[in-house]
Order: sequence, then structure tokens, then C-alpha cells
Amino acid sequence: MGKAPPEIDSVLVSHNTRELLLAALASVTPEDTAREVIVVDNGSEDGSAEAVRRAFPRVRVLENPDNPGYGAAANQGIAACSAPFVLLLNSDTVVRPGALRALARYLEDHPRAGLAGPRLENPDGTLQRSCFAFLGTARLAIEKSPLGPRLASIPALRDHWLIHHGPHDRPRTAPWVLGAALALRREAFEAVGGFDPDFFLYAEEVDLCYRLWRAGWEVHFAPVATVMHVGGASTAPRRAEMEAQRTDSARRFYRRHYSPLRVAVLDGLIRTASGLRRVRR
Repeated sequence: MGKAPPEIDSVLVSHNTRELLLAALASVTPEDTAREVIVVDNGSEDGSAEAVRRAFPRVRVLENPDNPGYGAAANQGIAACSAPFVLLLNSDTVVRPGALRALARYLEDHPRAGLAGPRLENPDGTLQRSCFAFLGTARLAIEKSPLGPRLASIPALRDHWLIHHGPHDRPRTAPWVLGAALALRREAFEAVGGFDPDFFLYAEEVDLCYRLWRAGWEVHFAPVATVMHVGGASTAPRRAEMEAQRTDSARRFYRRHYSPLRVAVLDGLIRTASGLRRVRR
């Protein structure tokens, strides 16, 4: 007899994305995938919780009357299940067949990997790049600039130095991976205290990955599985507010992990960029 597949649970965090959430659940609820599926609903007003209970009676729904933020809700869901591995998903994702087992196997085969991010694809099937250098680093600034794609045309830089523009066709380590879909090793997640709930939205996965690396774990990009990610489903209607939240979260990350001098420099760069945007308008 073959070796039994490792157990993996799935946790989805939702906020006013009912139809997308139902599509996500349809991809993780077949009997041969997640052992247990938990939805943590953050104060949705679109009937998400009721719709899940009707369509997926075996899914456990945890309802928060208010929205405590993504990281806090993820902690809540992960604490409510018990498998050694957990696939944490945004509600605007669809897991391709075989993804859960492949990710659980990957974590089992890579014991230093505290977290693994699958290959992400856009709704049209194209690659959604999901590996990044840490916030506030020169490498991230270079990759996000017009120079980044040009450097990617140089094989030595693309394969050995670039992160975001680096290879997305084979497993590798990365400073951090996009939080739309994260396969987590419970042992590592609990060892670093899970997500920091002070990050309401944005950068909570950056902070988690940073702390995993600091604690001796590794963060992997693992294209052994594919997850479709729409992106921005619950935040698009509040774009200006979310941009401000993104900036606040970046500053919180800087203050948590960088020296006062570096924080001052980065804050100055943020203020300069904000001023230039206002002038352009």
C-alpha cells in the first residue's frame, strides 16, 4: 500500500464576496481534498454566511459581527482546525484539482519550509507573479521600477537575483509570497505566533514571512499546485481608502522590523511619493 497523503485543512477568510466565496468553496470541498474546511466571515452584509451554510453544510462557518482584519480572522480559523498543514485562502480564489494534496506533500518533503505559496494565475489563465523582496528594500524598488522587466532579460540576473521577475516555473525560496493562497505548516505558524493582528489588511503576510525567516524557517514558492486569484474583490469599491491602508501597513512593517534611521528614510520617501502624486493630479 502507498503512503497515506498528509492531512491538510483549508481556511477561507471572507468579507462581502458571497458568489466568489461559493466558487472558492466548491474547489476545496470534494471529499478527497481538505480534511476540514472553515470559513471565517468578517462582518459580511451580503448573506455570505447563510449562503455557505445552505450550499456547503459540512463547512464550518465562524462569524465575526465586525471586521477584525484579515490576519486576526486567519488566526481564528487556523486555531479552529487541527491538521498539521493548512491552506489559507482569500475568498476570491479557485483551487485547481490536486492542489491541496500537492502542497501538503511539498511541505512534508521540505521540513524547513514553514510556508509555501502555490503558482497563482489570473482569471484568464496567465501567470500572476507572487514572489517579492521585502518592503523597503532597494531590490523591491528596482523590481517595481521600469528597470525591473529589462533586468529580467538578462538570464543571470533573472535566475539568481530577481525575485518578482525571477523564475515562476520551479520551486525556490523567496523573501515573501502573496497571501492570496498560503500553505502553512502549523508547527512553524504557531512557533512565531501566527499573524500579527495589528495588521488590519495588507502586509500581514509580509510580516509573517519575515518572522518565519528570522526564526529559522524558510518561505518557499512551490508551483506544484495552481490557484486562480481574482484579486481585490472586497477592496476595489474602496480603492482610495485601501491605498491609504496599504501605506499604513507598510509603515507598520518598517517600525516593527527596521532601525529608526531606516524608518525615517522610508517615511520620507513615502511622503515625497505622495506629494508627487498630488502634484500630478
